[in-house]
Amino acid sequence: MTDAGDPAGERETAGEPLDRVATIPNAISAARILLIPAYVALILHHGTELGGLLLLGFTVATDWVDGTVARRTGQVSNLGKVLDPLADRLAIAAGLIALLVRGAFPLWAGLLVLVRDGVVLLASAALLLIGGVRIDVRRIGKLGTFGLMTGIPWVSWANFGLIFAPAFRVAGWICFTAGIVLYYAAAVLYVGDARGALAARRRSPA
Repeated sequence: MTDAGDPAGERETAGEPLDRVATIPNAISAARILLIPAYVALILHHGTELGGLLLLGFTVATDWVDGTVARRTGQVSNLGKVLDPLADRLAIAAGLIALLVRGAFPLWAGLLVLVRDGVVLLASAALLLIGGVRIDVRRIGKLGTFGLMTGIPWVSWANFGLIFAPAFRVAGWICFTAGIVLYYAAAVLYVGDARGALAARRRSPA
């Protein structure tokens, strides 16, 4: 029950092994996770905020790459279905927390994202471990994630006083507002998806 990726990527190709680990998409997702300490350190260090925001923007902007590569090369895997959204969630959370520490992003807005993500991740883990159910992503969640990934760095860019700050502030808040509305709308839809999946599993033979 995550927001990253594309529903089309969930379709399994007949005969394709889904238990592969060493694939190009998985390597891309792992590389995005490995970049997290670098931009967090740059954001937290005074004087290197510009580099940190640029690296953060690069990392979150590539969230579509691993999923696209997996589908086009036939390298969709069970690990990738977990690693891709995990990389997105970690990238957003780590960058957001660093920006909150620096005072570059409002705490109330940051908590809207972090609390929702925490609840969704815990619910996803419980469904998978207890019920053996994994909820497919919805496109509305993908759009919400894109809005947040754009809005948070742009608002922070403005609050750091970097070039064209007024324009980035306006555009950033527009993207964040649209993104957070879609983000929570997707969470509501996932509740219905989870209930339906659990009901279907109870009806199916053991």
